[in-house]
Amino acid sequence: MSSSQSRGGDRVIHQDFIARIRFSNTLPPPPNPPKLLDIPNTGLSSGQYTTPGFASRLAREQPLNIEADAELGMPIDLVGMPGIFDGDESSIQAPEHAPHVHPHDRALLRPLSTLGKPKVADAAVSFLRRTEYISSAAAKAHSQANPLRPINSNPLKRPQKRKSPEPEAGSPAYIKRKIERSFQVAEQNLKNRAQVRHPGGKSVRLVDAYPLLPDLDAFPDSGAYVTIKFVNNPVPPSGAYDTRLLSGIFKPQERDAAAEAAFEAAVAAHELDPENNPRPPNFMNYDLYLADTPATAEKFRGKFDVANPERDDEALYTARSADAGPCFQFNRVRAYETANETELDHSTKYDDEVILAFSNGGSAAPQQQKAVWYYPVMDRSTIRTQRTRNINRTMGFGAAEEGQTIDQLEVTVESPTEEIREYMLRYKEKPLGFLEEEAQEQEHEEEHAERRAKEEDEDHQDAGHSAESPADNGASPATANGRHGSESPVESEQDAEGDEEE
Repeated sequence: MSSSQSRGGDRVIHQDFIARIRFSNTLPPPPNPPKLLDIPNTGLSSGQYTTPGFASRLAREQPLNIEADAELGMPIDLVGMPGIFDGDESSIQAPEHAPHVHPHDRALLRPLSTLGKPKVADAAVSFLRRTEYISSAAAKAHSQANPLRPINSNPLKRPQKRKSPEPEAGSPAYIKRKIERSFQVAEQNLKNRAQVRHPGGKSVRLVDAYPLLPDLDAFPDSGAYVTIKFVNNPVPPSGAYDTRLLSGIFKPQERDAAAEAAFEAAVAAHELDPENNPRPPNFMNYDLYLADTPATAEKFRGKFDVANPERDDEALYTARSADAGPCFQFNRVRAYETANETELDHSTKYDDEVILAFSNGGSAAPQQQKAVWYYPVMDRSTIRTQRTRNINRTMGFGAAEEGQTIDQLEVTVESPTEEIREYMLRYKEKPLGFLEEEAQEQEHEEEHAERRAKEEDEDHQDAGHSAESPADNGASPATANGRHGSESPVESEQDAEGDEEE
């Protein structure tokens, strides 16, 4: 009951509510399973659970199970819209003239009056006729008009399919969608390069575009490269860059038995308890070798240049060895040790840095296309002049037997053989299961060789037994006494033939 009073206070109106009306608003169950929260048990004395803002603060701290993308489900990518950065907003506004409607979409633009069941015209009835007679006559007329159509013309509608949820960030579907979107944006930018804008510099304009591609043929077996940085300049200082460093050779030094045993023990301890025993660093020592002159280094690099038509010419060699013939000579500069090393894995080898090589194609490299080739880096090392081994050797802690130091290297460049090329091609086609296939093939070859050797032994034994069988008048004294002689089957056959001739 409620009452209302006028301003003057003379008239009072009473309103009685006959029934209370409630509307059901049942929410569907959430599409995701419940999330278990790890809440510290601090007790009720702290007042943490009894404060009014505890639930709100907990909802703010806990992220959603379904992570929305950066565009919150509404992609707004201004990069692919023509003229948007020049102030032309026509691409994001509705066109002045409505486009032509596709025949498949005309059914969606029907007026509301045409939707629903078709209304049957009522027959002319008198004013005083009962309502039930009118409804029965209308139903009868409708059934006579469509005798093959059922009376219930409103069949059950299939529920609409739910839209597929947005993929989570970092999932394969999310990465695939981003990659496909990047190719679409790149294709649009290549069609009209004037639309490309630098994200930081407004005055910067696009001069040329290169496709960024991986040079899979140049990837090593490990799948990545190693970058080495010198702490100090390895060559005497000068005003120009020493091009000999572009073709230097690092020769790893072998560890002594004690150092190798200590490293293996540290690796074993790390595998048993990774939490308490960190992974030991695999620091290496190197010997640096450089060519005598920059001209020798340039000719050495020319042997590896696939665009050089004279790379197989022996005239590029600058020295001749008594054993190996034409060669390149590299002299030892000094020994180096690893001061710092950062080792990555295949999932993070593109995070820190990559190596880029520009190829313009054309006459310089006709077999290559115009592209920027990238090479991943999995190991970054910083080396310095070797000190630890020299100090240990001076103090008497060095190994008793150390490897012999090589002062000069004689290098000859040769093309891989057909067997190695076939091996490389098979590894390129299937790098993951290549080792397993090699092991299986080797096992099959060993089994085949053992089976063949066993069959040959059985054939020799059968031939030996047939040759050593006693003849009528030609048995030797050894076979007559029941002992197998050491004569070969050929000699036994010759003796048997001689007995038959006699």
